[in-house]
Amino acid sequence: MTTEARAVPLAAYSLMAGVISAAGLPIYIYAPKYFADNFGVSLTTLGSLLFFLRLFDVIQDPILGWISERIGKWRPLAFSLGGFLLAISMIGLFSSNPLLTPLLWFALTISGLFSAFSFLSINFYAFGIAASERLSGGHFRLAAWRESGALIGICIAAIAPALLVNFSAAPFQIFSWCFAALAVVVILAFRKEAGRRSNIKSDPTSIRTVILDRPSRSLLILALINAMPLAVSSTLFLFFVESKLMARGWEGPLLVLFFLAAAVSAPMWSAIAGRIGVRRALMAAMILAILSFGSAYFLSAGDLILFTLICLASGASIGADLTLLPALFSKRMSEISPNGSQGFGLWSFSSKLTLAIAAATVLPILEASGFSTDAEQQTAFSLDILSMLYALVPISLKVIAIGVLVAIPREQIS
Repeated sequence: MTTEARAVPLAAYSLMAGVISAAGLPIYIYAPKYFADNFGVSLTTLGSLLFFLRLFDVIQDPILGWISERIGKWRPLAFSLGGFLLAISMIGLFSSNPLLTPLLWFALTISGLFSAFSFLSINFYAFGIAASERLSGGHFRLAAWRESGALIGICIAAIAPALLVNFSAAPFQIFSWCFAALAVVVILAFRKEAGRRSNIKSDPTSIRTVILDRPSRSLLILALINAMPLAVSSTLFLFFVESKLMARGWEGPLLVLFFLAAAVSAPMWSAIAGRIGVRRALMAAMILAILSFGSAYFLSAGDLILFTLICLASGASIGADLTLLPALFSKRMSEISPNGSQGFGLWSFSSKLTLAIAAATVLPILEASGFSTDAEQQTAFSLDILSMLYALVPISLKVIAIGVLVAIPREQIS
């Protein structure tokens, strides 16, 4: 093992990224449907609640970033406590009968889950700034390991409940307990790396510094808009497969194909960016996403093979978004905010805001169209609306993202 490999445990970063990410996107995919199916909470109510909870992040995430920059030697302990909160919240969300009304219990547990997710993400990405300085290949090499691990974690979280259905009447309960146990072990194991990065001294950076920095602001805006298509499609994925394609039971495998394609493509996009530049690589990925989402609009019941190909193509396009943009932002933070926590507080908020906006808009529209959680009782109109929301809305957002990318000066993204 080389000195460089010992100095920066890339596998540890990959594993840690997998645990954190497993608690992110998959929960947004599964949790609303779980509470709608099991407790009768309306999709509109859940979507609105998720949106208003994310408004709280406008205050919370920057504050978490501010705290993270100032806790110094206590950061490893705080990081571990964040892991315990993540584990307990996951168990509460899926593993017990609500101790309050279902809606209030959902609000309480999902708030705990995503507060812990934010704190862990902010610190984890800040650790990566210092680690990247000691790697050949720097931010893009670490990003390839980190985001590949994150996508594998998403894959496992996406498929696990669907697989557990074959072995248990309570798949989400088993999943939540297994996740909690793994999260505690991995986060405790990562404390040594967290402690090493916490010893690095740097002056705290104000959030104003990050916001007023034009390259940072441009990257945040681009990341927000470019992530919206994934947020919309993720929110509607289970409904699209179950009701539009009439492929109940295939949700988990298709999700895994989607995220596995993203994971496999992540290092490939890093290599492509090294050859043709980050701007062209991002543009190519955006065009691939438009073509794949557009194809989904024309699908109907039984088109499982075609949708499988679409999942592979769209997943591959997402690999670029999840690898190149965080690497660019990390690189910029290393230049203006070596600690990085304030910047990644904004990055975390931006990531969660896309999911909240998606849930708050598409779920009420879908329910207003007459859509039912019973796949057998859909009207032709509600299925048409589902197709439009799943395919055409992401296309429109990707076109806007291309416009934003073109408007960013080449010296910022080359």
